[in-house]
Amino acid sequence: MRAVRAAAVEAAAVPVTVIGPPEGWLGVNLRELWPYRELLYSLVWRDIKVRYKQTVIGVGWAIIQPFFTMVVFTLFFGLLARVPSDGLPYPIFYYAALVPWMYFANALTNATNTVVEHRWVITKIYFPRILLPMAAVLSGLLDLGIALTLLGGMLLSYGVAPGWPILLLPVFLLLAVGTALGAGLWLSALNALYRDVRYAVAFLVQFWMFASPVAYPSSLVPERWRGFYALNPMAGVIEGFRWALTGHGQPPATALLVSACSVALLLLGGLIYFRWIETTMADVV
Repeated sequence: MRAVRAAAVEAAAVPVTVIGPPEGWLGVNLRELWPYRELLYSLVWRDIKVRYKQTVIGVGWAIIQPFFTMVVFTLFFGLLARVPSDGLPYPIFYYAALVPWMYFANALTNATNTVVEHRWVITKIYFPRILLPMAAVLSGLLDLGIALTLLGGMLLSYGVAPGWPILLLPVFLLLAVGTALGAGLWLSALNALYRDVRYAVAFLVQFWMFASPVAYPSSLVPERWRGFYALNPMAGVIEGFRWALTGHGQPPATALLVSACSVALLLLGGLIYFRWIETTMADVV
């Protein structure tokens, strides 16, 4: 009997963790994420290693993709169509926009598929599922940093000096990360419910690119439509990157303010919807 009682007392002393659905209308507990910071680091590092595993060129793809897209845009939109470049050389004009755009497009695509790709983990153990799209978005920052090194060389070769606006580049980078994460939360949750979402992402990214000032300056948009046009968060991000990296043109103050508000709403809505779907994600994924 003493042995049974001792075992019962010892079992009662063991802490018990009860996992339940998130509480409140928002359901986002940032304190819950901190103990899982090492898991987030592992997921980011794993995404980077898997991306370049068994590749010949490796991280060179981070430069090749935007570089050859820049060549195509320079040839067709610049030399043939004569699209205005706001006084910048066409290669600089397009590459400065393609760097943040390629990051956003790849991060959005990877974040959309990440929940389904990790369904074998989701159905077995608990961890904050939001770490999956977060890792997909953060891992793309390495490619963006590598692509920026080539842009630095291009700026030197063309004699373009960024000036003090480059100090605001982290602000536009933060907006790009927030846009990718907000949209990625929406689409990854939807993709867990409806698998055809991953096929629609390719069309969404293509449409979103032409709705953003990648191949053309935002100055071509009629004045009466620019407020509505700035609701696209990537419009302010791309114009901000161009301005910060080249120092040409006027600071996109209005577009930046509207885009920042759009990013905040997109991210907040994505957090709420993802946490709502997360309660049943293991059952439907």
